[in-house]
Amino acid sequence: MGLNKAYWSADTSTPVLETTVGGVLREAAARSANALAMVAGLPDAGGRRRWSFGELLADAQRAAGVLAARFAPGERIAVWAPNLPEWVVLEFGAALAGLTLVTVNPASRPQELRHVLDQSRASGIFLVPEFRSPMAAYLAQIQPELPALREVVLFTEWERFLASGQAARELPEVTPDDIAQIQYTSGTTGLPKGAMLTHRGLTNNSRFYAELLRLAPGDVYVNPMPMFHTAGCALGVLGPLQAGAVHVPVLAFEPGLVLELIEAELGTALLAVPTMLIALMEHPDLARRDLSSLRVAVSGGAVVPAGLVREIEHRLGVTFSIGYGCTECSPMLTQTRLDDAPEVRANTLGRPLPQTEIMVCDLAGNQPVAPGEVGELCARGYGVMAGYNREPEATAAAIDADGWYHSGDLASMDERGYLLIEGRLTDMIIRGGENIYPREIEDLLFAHPEVAEVAVIGAPDERWGETVAAFVRAIPGNSPSEEELRAYCREHLAAYKCPQHWVFVEEFPLTPSGKIQKFKLRERLSAGAPMAAGAAPAAFGEAP
Repeated sequence: MGLNKAYWSADTSTPVLETTVGGVLREAAARSANALAMVAGLPDAGGRRRWSFGELLADAQRAAGVLAARFAPGERIAVWAPNLPEWVVLEFGAALAGLTLVTVNPASRPQELRHVLDQSRASGIFLVPEFRSPMAAYLAQIQPELPALREVVLFTEWERFLASGQAARELPEVTPDDIAQIQYTSGTTGLPKGAMLTHRGLTNNSRFYAELLRLAPGDVYVNPMPMFHTAGCALGVLGPLQAGAVHVPVLAFEPGLVLELIEAELGTALLAVPTMLIALMEHPDLARRDLSSLRVAVSGGAVVPAGLVREIEHRLGVTFSIGYGCTECSPMLTQTRLDDAPEVRANTLGRPLPQTEIMVCDLAGNQPVAPGEVGELCARGYGVMAGYNREPEATAAAIDADGWYHSGDLASMDERGYLLIEGRLTDMIIRGGENIYPREIEDLLFAHPEVAEVAVIGAPDERWGETVAAFVRAIPGNSPSEEELRAYCREHLAAYKCPQHWVFVEEFPLTPSGKIQKFKLRERLSAGAPMAAGAAPAAFGEAP
């Protein structure tokens, strides 16, 4: 018998465990101290380091002792780096020391970094001196404006840091309710908001995810997802750990490196956004690499066309799983199962994970709509964030009095409980898995002395899902060029946020109240209006 309303009651047959990030590492080491836990996914195969579960715990405990001597429980420390193995050690070390890890996009420019460090009140930051941009120099520019930031540690001096002082004799007690991470995600204000994620939410969500992929000892999980995202540092780090599988964090996505790692390390599972998977299939090394060990590929973060699902399964020889999630929910909410029918895996976002309630509600009364009808996707359960850091009004707007998180996404649910995403209530742009909020870009362009008005929207793109399009009206008597505005954006924004398409207009379509009608701009793009297109912004932190 099918559902008579678009509501999925939580499946409680698999329990929520009272676990912490440090605790699941201790348990993994207790089960299999000598088994391989992590391989550094760096380009130099000859120097590729390896850790057993016991060695990973020992390194994390050493880091935790030094951290606990320098920071008080509950303090926030930021990490600003690509997927180094030390990033993983710091994640566990901070958790064992009772600290909250603040994850920062390596592509951030100074003003973006300043916002995250200031809003989170970070007491320390761990970073690389340079990765596709002069990161240490960027930090030096803004550090005088950050009075709370008292510790700066370079990963190039990691061993010196660990040997820099006496470690704390005892580590604090950490509970599942404690905040393990603050991850910044775009929101209705246009500036990123810090979602506070608990140990319980992160550990259980990644465990359920790994179980649905049937990860087990002997599996090798290749992880090119950037670890400043929950997909990288929660699903990618904590999922394989709890399954007893090997984790291979890829320094940064480069298709040739990912293919080499799958072959060399006998990778069996891979999570990558659609743009990454397309790049793998287009890479000239695909034909010469032996990928026969790979059995499952997972994607999400952007629309995955059914044709692409079938092509991936055929060319990579895998079973494909699509998931839907959001940072605020730790992150995964729904996922297709490996034994779902091919048409289900190609055309839906699957059913809810265990212990997760999902409702597609009407836009007026917060009541479930009928199966197949479109409404707002809402979620409730153990994984919902504790709130937005220091933003009670934004928290109240996102989580209602009954505990439902309102995603802002338009969805439908069929009578079997499978979900489809139909669009977004907000203007959020999702480019290759990266959330981009137009307000941030619009505010920047408005500040340009030659720009009178601007509207930023998402332009459909076969490779990225969406790219950024900017409609600009110049101040009369001025004529800024697309090259000038593009350079201006790239000076202040991460590359993936910079508009790819530029349309210069004499006037905007307006509502009676004077608001720009963005849907008419989208119609113009869909109708094939002439657009100026620059070079595509780079993915996941690549420099312009």
